[in-house]
Amino acid sequence: MPLNSETGIASWYGYPYHGRRTADGEVYDMNQLTAAHPTLPFGSRVRVLNLRNHQTVEVRVNDRGPFVEGRIIDLSHAAAEAIRMVNAGLAPVRLDIVDEADSPVAALFVVQVGAFQERANADRCMERMRARYGVARIALREGDPPLWRVMVGAEVSEEAGRALAARIRAESGEKGFVTRLE
Repeated sequence: MPLNSETGIASWYGYPYHGRRTADGEVYDMNQLTAAHPTLPFGSRVRVLNLRNHQTVEVRVNDRGPFVEGRIIDLSHAAAEAIRMVNAGLAPVRLDIVDEADSPVAALFVVQVGAFQERANADRCMERMRARYGVARIALREGDPPLWRVMVGAEVSEEAGRALAARIRAESGEKGFVTRLE
């Protein structure tokens, strides 16, 4: 079932990501109205309502994130300015899908269980997860510092990804979150 509306916490990002590649391959421009979302297909358009001041902005999803538990969207600097949340850094928001882009390939949903600055730590976590859940992988997120992300599973639906995340939390205590692989 596609996401139609979601409520939670938004954050924003600018430097040092400005000028780097986003998850969909384009160059991030913090002055454009874009956002990172964990599961919506790239190209989806989302209306973001700041629940504190009722300001809205429409953004295009071109990146993956946020990578902090409890946050539902990372806005570009321009989008955060449009809804007047730059100074606060975080804001309660409601997301409404304007247009959910069709994904050209079937998506897989994974549970990110960790992000490590040292590859050796990521390798150890991946081996533990692979031994327990079968499928685990590491992906590099370039940045300063670069992060080695450990992802578990290869689920065909977001709901199955959430079920895996709940299982991992119950069995190992890891507070992972579901994200989409394109």
